[in-house]
Amino acid sequence: MLNISKIRAITLDLDDTLWPVCPTIDRAEIALQHWLARRAPATAALFSDPHQRIRLREQAQSRLPHMHHDLSALRQEMIRLGLEQAGEDTGHAHPAFEVFFAERNVVTLFDDALEGLARLAKRFPVLAVSNGNADIHRVGIGHFFVGSVSARDVGVGKPDPRIFQAASVTLGLAPEQLLHVGDDAHLDVIGAMQSGMQTVWVNRSDHLWTHDTAPHAEAASMLELCDLIGA
Repeated sequence: MLNISKIRAITLDLDDTLWPVCPTIDRAEIALQHWLARRAPATAALFSDPHQRIRLREQAQSRLPHMHHDLSALRQEMIRLGLEQAGEDTGHAHPAFEVFFAERNVVTLFDDALEGLARLAKRFPVLAVSNGNADIHRVGIGHFFVGSVSARDVGVGKPDPRIFQAASVTLGLAPEQLLHVGDDAHLDVIGAMQSGMQTVWVNRSDHLWTHDTAPHAEAASMLELCDLIGA
């Protein structure tokens, strides 16, 4: 059960908590494909094949074994490898990634997200904590946050306790003073609980909880979360 009186700040996941991530990535893939088709058609042909994309991603992960947490670096290396193997100009890798990344930050927020963020930010400092590479300012919601901590910043992703510790340090608060909110049962809830935080599981699709340790609370939306904690 939540101890609301202890909460001094909120740490908040982004992808699939504030917006559905798969449609966002799909649109970014399409934008990248269109850009490559005009400038590097052989590479575009590679990327049009899902099996080739998987192969290129695996190769990028192999080339950058210490950067699996850095999705931007992996994506750019994946593009570079595709250009190299297609015999086209690898100098296209950076601008091609920028096309992908620009579209990756065009998201369709869940209907409750903006009102929920506004209510949370009025009541608590809110810090974004994400394994993904979305930029809260490019998305257009940065004004609701006091900052962000990402896997790329810290060098590890959730559920590793170091990313939650980095959030505590950034906010200048002890873990027990923080409430972490996210959709992923393992990465968000279990990870944050093991780091000493309270947690709310955002369960938009009425999934069953399958872990031994339960979250402190569950909410079906950001507005339900706000009602739950008096925001």
